[in-house]
Amino acid sequence: MTPTPAPTLTWAELRDLKCAELEGAADGWGRSSNRADAARDRIEQQLLTGLRDTQEGEAAQAAVARLRQLGRNFQYVYTECGLLRTTLNSLAHEMRTQQRALKEALDDAAALKLTVGADGSVTYPAAGEALVDGAPLRGGTATSNGLPGLVPPSGLVAPNPNAAKARDIADRVAGAVRAAAEIDWRYAGILRRLKAEEGLKVPDATWRDAAGDAAAVRDAAGAYLKDAIPHDASPAERRDWWAGLTQEQREEYLAVYPDQIGNLDGIPALIRDAANRDNLRLLIGELEGRDDERSATRLAGLREIDRQLGAETAPGMPPMLLLGVSDEGNGRAIVSYGNPDTARNVAAYVPGLNTSLDEDFATNDLKRARDTAIATREIDPSSATIAWLGYDAPQFLDGTDSFAVMGNEQAEAGGKSFGRFVGGIAATNVHEDPHMTAIGHSYGSRTVGAATQQDGGISGVDDIVLVGSPGVGVDRAEDLGVGKDHVFAGAAENDLVTKVPSQLQGKMAAMTGPVGYVVGGLVDRDSDDLWFGKDPASEAFGARRFRTDDGPPVVTGGFAAHSQYFDRGGVDPASADSIAMIAAGKADRVKVEEPR
Repeated sequence: MTPTPAPTLTWAELRDLKCAELEGAADGWGRSSNRADAARDRIEQQLLTGLRDTQEGEAAQAAVARLRQLGRNFQYVYTECGLLRTTLNSLAHEMRTQQRALKEALDDAAALKLTVGADGSVTYPAAGEALVDGAPLRGGTATSNGLPGLVPPSGLVAPNPNAAKARDIADRVAGAVRAAAEIDWRYAGILRRLKAEEGLKVPDATWRDAAGDAAAVRDAAGAYLKDAIPHDASPAERRDWWAGLTQEQREEYLAVYPDQIGNLDGIPALIRDAANRDNLRLLIGELEGRDDERSATRLAGLREIDRQLGAETAPGMPPMLLLGVSDEGNGRAIVSYGNPDTARNVAAYVPGLNTSLDEDFATNDLKRARDTAIATREIDPSSATIAWLGYDAPQFLDGTDSFAVMGNEQAEAGGKSFGRFVGGIAATNVHEDPHMTAIGHSYGSRTVGAATQQDGGISGVDDIVLVGSPGVGVDRAEDLGVGKDHVFAGAAENDLVTKVPSQLQGKMAAMTGPVGYVVGGLVDRDSDDLWFGKDPASEAFGARRFRTDDGPPVVTGGFAAHSQYFDRGGVDPASADSIAMIAAGKADRVKVEEPR
């Protein structure tokens, strides 16, 4: 660690420092950041859209690529200028704190008629009485020894009562100057690194530097910004906190803490999207500098999400919003098709087994949410569907977590996070009583079930859809808290996950996977107990079962039947259409079939 240099700042220089000039400079960088953001927005919302709508061919494609690069460059300018603004504001904030400490010490010195010298020493007058002759004790000069509160012993001589007061003031003056010098040294290092590379392109290596810049500014600006973020508040309180900020404060939070704001339930969806798009670029920059398999897998997923965010939106397609993204655990990504703050109908889809932030999630799971959104909007245009990967789903046969799918821990943790998320959506939605649907697939249904068992239930959710479910942790539909007539289940005949009974878990531990049940002839097909309670498609559970295609047999199709429920244009349109009708608030149109 590089030691902090000895302070060269004097108390007079600290006293006379004009923090308003630092804030003025910060405002200038803020204006530059805002102009870059406006330019990026114009490129993405106007120029690219106009070019795509009016031009075709190789020349048009090349122009689109150049405009995208220009938009990325402006995004980088926006980020770096925003970091400069916050650095200068944070510097002013910390320096003002030391100025106040210095002023209080100087005011106390003046009140006591003590004189503070240019070097920080404090001169005090004669006072008190000597022990022998009663004469006034001589005055003197006190200097700070760097250990406030310690005064040398006086032996048999009674101390001048002004000596301790002078020493205290000297210590306070020195402490303020020493702290200000450390602040100045620390921020000088940050400002030196906030500089752009030469050239007109902003490659991934530059985004890696930007990620490091953001981390440095975040560390420095903790007291200035981060400590005020209401992490422990309710979604409604967070919504109100954001609404109460000034525009400048919002801009600073978005520039310095896009990861915090973008993943904070209760912040409006469009704000989260803007923050997460910037955070996405920073995450890509961080992962680009690593060469391990985990980072490569994560990077592929983030790049695919980034590609889709930048792709042309076809007429009639819902807008794509990034409501969450992080490198935590197996990766986090929350994507909405349609604005959940303005939609009357909001559905949140929770994926399950083997889902992580990778290219498969970014391709297949997002397609399920997008297809559901399209189908739902055909019924009611005021609809949005969200793919929610806000937890660590079990990773089956990954060498370390093979049998976590049979446990409750990840579902319980995920259920708490999912409950907070939908509570945030309910808090920011503009409608007084939006219709909300929770869709759980595979182990994701167990996660939805866990969310319903939290204190107060699952906030704002009206209907629950369970597909390919291994059980939800309760034995009756009414235990989910929305009324059994509002719980729907889809279970394909050849979906093995919906049939493996819980009492065979011990035997499974010795097998190579669920297929071992079939190979070993261990499936009890008469049982309505699954891994996590009653089969949601069973009569004993009491949900409304909707029709699904049987799917291919396990012998020939493996687990294909487990993944077909959202395939509207493929093998199971009945299931996909039923999910869309429920999500659109038209559950009365769903055709139900006999339970198992």
